[in-house]
Amino acid sequence: MIKKCLFPVAGYGTRFLPATKAMPKEMMPIVNKPLIQYGVQEAMEAGMSQIAFVTGRRKRAIEDHFDRTYELEDQISGTKAEKNLEEIRLLMQTCTFSYTRQIQMKGLGDAIRTGETLIGNQPFGVILADDLCIGDERPVLLQMVEIYAKYQCSIVAVEEVSPQETEKYGIISGKKLEDRLFIVESMIEKPPAGEAPSNHAIIGRYILTPDIFENLRNLPPGRNGEIQITDALNVQAKKKMVLGFQFRGKRFDCGRLEGFVAATNHFFDLMRANGTPH
Repeated sequence: MIKKCLFPVAGYGTRFLPATKAMPKEMMPIVNKPLIQYGVQEAMEAGMSQIAFVTGRRKRAIEDHFDRTYELEDQISGTKAEKNLEEIRLLMQTCTFSYTRQIQMKGLGDAIRTGETLIGNQPFGVILADDLCIGDERPVLLQMVEIYAKYQCSIVAVEEVSPQETEKYGIISGKKLEDRLFIVESMIEKPPAGEAPSNHAIIGRYILTPDIFENLRNLPPGRNGEIQITDALNVQAKKKMVLGFQFRGKRFDCGRLEGFVAATNHFFDLMRANGTPH
């Protein structure tokens, strides 16, 4: 039903300097797999095989990761190390990859608007690779695809955060439609603690209908002088239904050091439990 997934990957990753001085933050490994690969795998499992990247300067390593490396593959052919390439080879065989560049960092909304040339006039998923999600039984984006099949509208993934953390996120207000599902009435970008309309924070998973691009084109700059996706979704919510979905699963905020370490520990423990630590 939804075939394309957009990955905005142009950011600088300043929280992880100096590691990200020359390496894309999306290529930082959780155990032995880069963040971006976890995201693309989630998109593929949700049925989205056309992967679109909005990149920037110093992001060439992402393109190289989803391509053949003939010298390396020749060297490890027939060895135990070759098994470590099975997952990335499956992604490369299943998915197609396209790229465009965000010239200036002007916000997530601008990055998504830049991706219009790769998406066209169709609904699409968006994954922010910084948010590494583990779904209960089904991947988070697949859970959202199932909701889209029923309601045919834009959907944002949300999770409950403490009142002290609302200033880090876009926060929704709305009314309950069904279990874990809310009709969004408005969204506020990073409200100070005590001023948020709820504690349901938007995280890095979206399904967007293509009219979002027109909203983004017509938006004036918002908070911090950037084009905010929350502002475009607010416009959309006034014209048609937008849903907030409290997904089933766990999220690691790998854009922050604490979340990155927690994710690394979690996945290492899983590998060790399966008898395959590296």
